[in-house]
Amino acid sequence: MKTALVTAVAVVVLDQLTKLAIVRAMHLNQIMEAVPGLLDIVFFKNTGAAFGIFTDGGWVRTVLLSATSIAAIAVMGFLIRQSRSALMTFALSLITGGAAGNLIDRVRLGAVVDFLYFHVGKYYWPAFNVADSAITIGVFLAIISYMKEQRE
Repeated sequence: MKTALVTAVAVVVLDQLTKLAIVRAMHLNQIMEAVPGLLDIVFFKNTGAAFGIFTDGGWVRTVLLSATSIAAIAVMGFLIRQSRSALMTFALSLITGGAAGNLIDRVRLGAVVDFLYFHVGKYYWPAFNVADSAITIGVFLAIISYMKEQRE
């Protein structure tokens, strides 16, 4: 349980520090080429959910997305306590930290700061951040852990 808390807090701290650096160093909607043809560093604000969905709705959207994040964090906490697998616990703590990092932005700013913008030529992946990365990696590891447990 202690390791899960440390992991989740580390994700939140790294996420918030990187977002703070972007907000202080760049102007909103600014794009800086980092790796030509592959990666741009940007300062975008995502008022919606993943991949920019649910961008309409004003304060109702913010409340609903915040409530969803709080519920997800609560469920992850419950699942972490029930977990008997170190891999699953780690995966769930990554998801928890990522959800908390984006929740902080949503409550504080009304939007989530995104700054990593991968692309191949003119084909772009939606911009994301450290919290989004932690959630994605956590889900992937949780699936692996679950499949491993089912085989055993």
